[in-house]
Amino acid sequence: MKFRIVILAAGKGTRMKSDIPKVLTPIGGKPILAHLMGSVKASELDQKPVVVIGHERERICDTFGAACDYAVQEKQLGTGHAVLSAKKTVGSTDAVIVLYGDHPFISSKTLDALAKRHEDLGNILTMMTTTVSSFGGWHAAFLHWGRILRGENGHIVGIREFKDASEEEREIYEVNPALFCFNARWLWQNLPKLGTKNIQREYYLTDLVALAVSQGEKISSISIAPEEVIGINTPEEQEIAEQLFSGRR
Repeated sequence: MKFRIVILAAGKGTRMKSDIPKVLTPIGGKPILAHLMGSVKASELDQKPVVVIGHERERICDTFGAACDYAVQEKQLGTGHAVLSAKKTVGSTDAVIVLYGDHPFISSKTLDALAKRHEDLGNILTMMTTTVSSFGGWHAAFLHWGRILRGENGHIVGIREFKDASEEEREIYEVNPALFCFNARWLWQNLPKLGTKNIQREYYLTDLVALAVSQGEKISSISIAPEEVIGINTPEEQEIAEQLFSGRR
């Protein structure tokens, strides 16, 4: 099975309060995106991933050069729109893995496990989740992540973004690190069906989960440790990542 990897890196990262693009924020002396790119290359799933850029695109291209292909998201209309912006660059493939450029610690082993589960089960959508015991301590970094919604049979039925979640849903400790593998044909057919009926008025990639469920499509998930999927959106989260990198957490 042929895989292409799309890395979303078009966000402005205003909460970082920095004049450099968020994905170029250093962790252990190396840009966040460089850590992720290293894992992608080590996995051998896609030796030239597609990086979706927007804000400060020149600086990102100057940093990574020909190590990846680039797609441009001209307007920040959400994660679903960002992936759709990469369609032409992705080209022909069997499956598309979508990652976020602010996750430095995703390992090649994890990427391989995601791809293997997807291929072995013949899924339309395969995803990862992570579970915390509480949102205290450094796990507070996961408080505003989307919550995993499961039905009575334990199967995933959707993802509720924090801003749209009820108080009861916000007490769910299984959260979405936004690591997905999609059947490529299904992805391109269904991305245009996304709507913007949410607080942000954006096209959420995560809404594809509920869409797949409504279609009766095959979905599965695997779980990974919170330490591997920490995202960096604030200086406080950058400090947590530095401590994780140095083994102080």
